[in-house]
Amino acid sequence: MSVAKPLPQSEPRSEPRPDSSTDAVSGAVKDAGPSYGGSRSGEPDGTPALPPTQDELPYDDGVPMESELHRQQMELLINALEPWLGQRRNSTGTGGYIGGNMFVYFSLEQVRNKDFCGPDVFIVLDAEPKIRKSWVVWEEGKGPDVVIELLSESTQGLDKTAKKEVYQNQLRVPEYYWFDPDNPDDFAGFELCNGTYKELQFDEKGRLTSLRLDGLRLGRWQGRCHGNQTTWLRWYTAEGALLPTAEERAEQEAQRAEQEAQRAEQEARRAEQEARRAKQEARRAEQEAQRAEHEAQRAEQEAQRALALEQKLRALGIDPDEAA
Repeated sequence: MSVAKPLPQSEPRSEPRPDSSTDAVSGAVKDAGPSYGGSRSGEPDGTPALPPTQDELPYDDGVPMESELHRQQMELLINALEPWLGQRRNSTGTGGYIGGNMFVYFSLEQVRNKDFCGPDVFIVLDAEPKIRKSWVVWEEGKGPDVVIELLSESTQGLDKTAKKEVYQNQLRVPEYYWFDPDNPDDFAGFELCNGTYKELQFDEKGRLTSLRLDGLRLGRWQGRCHGNQTTWLRWYTAEGALLPTAEERAEQEAQRAEQEAQRAEQEARRAEQEARRAKQEARRAEQEAQRAEHEAQRAEQEAQRALALEQKLRALGIDPDEAA
């Protein structure tokens, strides 16, 4: 995307610069005038024209991402955060919007000068997650809360100077990060404090914490995504767990389903083994019963034989007890 130049120093903003992206709106609306270069003109009575809408503003300069790796990195950051924003919306009622490689308009002076500003990734909290051509601050009511630029050899100079000044001074983005997919060591983050960016400190795992995003962390991760094995910039929860991509979530679900199937198969095998053992125990009990019955029958037969012998001895005049 084309990069933005800071607004001319001859037109400084007189209003204070609190650390909130919503304050970029007031400056944008104050700049509104009939000469923005859009399709609408002022009224005959001298009423200024309304600011242009996203449908009237350019939304594509025809410049692609620096490389396939840059595009994949952008998609990785966006795709992994979208479900988190959805969960945030379900739990708190306020989700957000994440966009990438999209123009952000914050000033009519910017429009007149065609200083297109296209962050590689930006997040706006408490915004409707709808499809947009561009992000127009005076239409949306606020600017981005977080911006991430993916550095390249051709853009890193502007990303670290001119664009950083735009995000700090004009858009007043609360948090700004940069990362070079080709040089993962070039990774930094900044928080807007009293109108000036203050560099964030890495935690013990080399990650940066976003207070704006409820404690989510940005960190480098070595692994395979989009078929490429390299170092990626990934989102982590405050507890240190990766926010998975759709592909990773599907793989996790498949693994859970496979594990459940294996557990069900194991349970079925155990149940079958228990049924076999129960059947064997029933057979043994039946055999024991049959042996006991045979023993009882033999004992009864022995008793009958003893009784018959005793009767014969008595018939012969012999006392069985004395004979014994």
